[in-house]
This record gives sequence, structure tokens and C-alpha cells, in this order.
Amino acid sequence: MSFLVPPRLRRFIILLMTAICTCLGLFILVFPTPDLSQEVELVRQIADLSIRIQHAEQLNAERKYQLQTLFQKFSMISRRILQQSGQNSALILENLRNENALGVRLGLTAEAMLSGANQTYDLSVPSVHHFLPHLSHSPVSLSPAFKLAKQANRKVSMVIGIPTVKRTHQSYLQVTLKSVIDNMEEDEMNDCLIIVFVAETDVEFVAKVVSDIKNDFGVHVDSGLVEVISPPAEYYPDFSTLRQTLGDDLERVQWRSKQNLDYAFLMMYAHWRGNFYVQLEDDVLTKPGFFTIMKNFALDKSAAKDPWFLIDYCQLGFIGKLFKASDLPMLIQFFLMFYNDKPVDWLLENVLQTMVCKLDQDYKKCRKEKNKLWLHYKPSLFQHIGTHSSLKGKVQKLKDKQFGKIAMFVPHFNPPARVQTAIKHYKSYSITRAYQGETFYWGLVPQEGDTILFYLTPPTPLTEFKFISGNAEHPSDRFLNTDIEIFISEDENSRVPGTFSRTSDGYATVGKFDANGVAAGKLDPTWGPISHLRISIHSSSDNWVILSEIHLKTD
Repeated sequence: MSFLVPPRLRRFIILLMTAICTCLGLFILVFPTPDLSQEVELVRQIADLSIRIQHAEQLNAERKYQLQTLFQKFSMISRRILQQSGQNSALILENLRNENALGVRLGLTAEAMLSGANQTYDLSVPSVHHFLPHLSHSPVSLSPAFKLAKQANRKVSMVIGIPTVKRTHQSYLQVTLKSVIDNMEEDEMNDCLIIVFVAETDVEFVAKVVSDIKNDFGVHVDSGLVEVISPPAEYYPDFSTLRQTLGDDLERVQWRSKQNLDYAFLMMYAHWRGNFYVQLEDDVLTKPGFFTIMKNFALDKSAAKDPWFLIDYCQLGFIGKLFKASDLPMLIQFFLMFYNDKPVDWLLENVLQTMVCKLDQDYKKCRKEKNKLWLHYKPSLFQHIGTHSSLKGKVQKLKDKQFGKIAMFVPHFNPPARVQTAIKHYKSYSITRAYQGETFYWGLVPQEGDTILFYLTPPTPLTEFKFISGNAEHPSDRFLNTDIEIFISEDENSRVPGTFSRTSDGYATVGKFDANGVAAGKLDPTWGPISHLRISIHSSSDNWVILSEIHLKTD
């Protein structure tokens, strides 16, 4: 919940910031220095403080309006009770005296307080219920049906919103979250909030997503970095009654309309939690250091007094779009007004066009004016990796050319070996080339009983093994219910401790692929030279399989 900042305190903060800027300018003139890093950082801090104040003032205005509305309603009820009944009049009079004191604190004039008794609401501010009238049928329509938030009042510099939905093919959400978190430093995590919005009303699906996030990112859920919410079914209108626009069939209109409402819900939940808001999707990769790059670029533009509305850190769709949190309410209203009419990226264009373009203005002039508010950062910090859209049958192989190439495998120098498998490989993605570090292995639909056998020539003592299945573009092509087994020799196999289980043909099982498709473990070189290492598959798969990393480590 926000707090009310007294006007005198706000004026004092603004005057203090002005004095700091003036002193900084004089200091630079009198004591010039070639090292500008401290100056740049100080300017960014001042810009950050300015944005925080702007956001706080907006939240204060919202809270003040809400309190004034409640006060007027309470005042009206109290006076009506006083008029209709003489009972408990002393208590009611005491309440009215308290009301007067509260009204003064809220900035209400005597006339405004007096009008509360006979309030007829000749004027009212349009709300979300004007654009979505069905919301008035349920008191929970604007409350998350599910919320996982260990620090629900945590405020940060930057909020990252990631909506996710059911996909008929494969989900990239875990890959996206891992990329976002892995490419942040600890101090960045402490200043960031990631909100995963599971935009489905299927309770079982929501529970499955939440369970997966807890299992893989439990530490970050506990720290408050990651929150998960889902919407109530009452939030959505009857999609069968939507108008068909732009010549699209009803299915596509329903899909894009729901998407607009999803963005609006996520933004409504997020807009008071931080100073900046970044819109991502559930099928993207990030670059290392993206958080600080985005924040510093936004602060530099704000410090330079550039009147920006949107900064684009990815050239595709609605990915990597950064807004000031204080601008989100206007964007939310726009999405709610026109959710049935156009896709979200078109609506975003319309917002900018409404701001700066004249009706009779030519396209080039309009585009030039929009570019002053819609800034583009290059090279891109995010890359789209999904292939199948959440709209059934839609395939989108969109790539941001500004991002650069994505590593599909990690090469290693492995000890000499001959590799054998009955699983056929796709094109030139063979297991032999993958073992040699030339590419990744891509096998076609492995079946129960299939194996991949590494003959070490000569037998070699190993200290570690690591196999990673799946890659960024195909995260579901991974090994499951699959073991890692080693064989030393008939004479020396007994050196492997009895804690490891044995197969019927004498192999020791030293590891297995986990739920993320990773198998890794340490081996003791004193066991002796390993002659065979085997990947044994115990259940058939509906997908192909990828080995993006193969590492057999020796001393």
C-alpha cells in the first residue's frame, strides 16, 4: 500500500534535487576531471529519484481520490442516520467531528464536506467497469485467483512481467526464467521483481506451472524475486459475443482480445511495485547484464530530459518494451477500451500516434514524431525462440537480427572414444560430431531399450561427467527416465562402491537425467580406467532428443 507524501515534503525534495543539480554543475565547472564515471552515476541517481517522486505522486493522487470517495460515502451515511434516528446521536456527532478533521487532512473544502450529505454523483470518473461491465457481476473479478508472493509489498526499480499460457507443442517458460535469472547479478536481483502471469483459469494447469517454478526456482520465490499470479474466470467476458474486426475469424479475434486483457491485468497488478515496467513473453532469451543496461539507458534518457514514453530493447512484437510505471494507467485504459479491436502491438502504435500525429500529417512526419517518444536500443537484449504460437496452427519463426547468434551447444575436448547408437540422427547432427564438439546431437524419437555407447580408446580414468539435453530452441527434446552407466573391466569393476546399483550385464549406474534433462556427477579416478560409458533409455519418447553438451572430464 502506498503512503501520502505531504505537499511541503514534496516541495522540499524537489528543491533539494534542484540544489544538488546546481551544485553539481558548479563543481564540474570549477573542478573539471577527466573521470566522469562518478558524475554519470550521480546524474543517474538524481534521475532515478525524480522518477520515483513522479510515480509516488501519481500513487498518492490515486489513494487520495479513493480516500475522498470513501469519506464522502461515510459522511453521507452518517448524516442520513442522524436525520432518521435520534438514537446514539452523541456517537454519530463524535464521528462527524472526526470526519471534519479527516476531511481537512484529505484536502476537502467545507463545501465538499457539506455536499457529502446529499451526494448525487453528477460526475463520475470512468473506470474499468465502464469498458468491461461484466466485472460488476462478481466482487472477485479483479483479484488474482492464485497468488504466490513471499514479499507481496516489495518495491523495486524494475518489474518484469512474463505472461504464459497453455501451448499445444512445448513450453519455453522454464528456459525463459532461467535465462532471465542467470543473466542477472545478485544486486540486480535485489532490485528486480519478476511476475509470472499464468493467464489460464484451468486450476490443474496453474498448479502444474506453480509446482515447476517452485521446484526449479524455489530460492528465488523465497527471496521475493519471483511471484506467480493467475486471473479469476470472472475477469474475462463472454468471448463468443465479441465483434469480428479487421476481417479476422472469430478464433483469432478471441485470441488477440484475451491477450490484450491479459496484458492489462498483469500491468494493473504490477504498476505500483516498481518505477519501470518491462514486458516480456514466455519464449525469449536474454543477454548478460540486460537489467543494468536497460535501467541505465532509461535513466540517462530521463536525465537528459528526453520526453520518452517507451524504450524498445527488442524489435519484435511486444517483447522487451520498457515503460515508466507512472505511464501504465493510461496504457491500461487504452488496452481495456480497444481490446476487441486490434492486436496489442497495433494498439501500442495507436497510443503513440494519438499523442503526436495530426490527422493531416504525412506518414514520414508522423513516424519522426513517434520516434521521439518510442526509443530503440541496439543491439537487442532479447531474442524470441518460440516456433509455435499460442494461437492454434500459427507458426512464427520470428528472430531479432539485432540480438546476434544463440549458442545451440557447448563444445568440449573429450578423451578419444568411438560412439555407437541405434538412434538415427537428423541431417548432420550426429552423435560422433557432437562428442567431438562440432555441433549438437539430434536423435529421432528414442525408444525404450535404446542406448548410446561410448567406447573409450584407450580406457581412461574419469573425474566427472556432464550431459545436457535440449537446447534453447527445442527445450522439450530432452532425455527423461534415462541412466548414465559405466563399465571398467571384469577384473577391476569391483572397485566401484556397492552403493551404486548394477545392471544385469555388469555396468554400474552412476547417474540419471533429472526433470530438466541434465545428468552430471563426479567419478573417482582410483576406481580404474573406464572402458565403456553408456546412456540407457528406459521409456519411449514422443519427441526427438538433443544432446547440447557432452563432457567427460579427465585429470
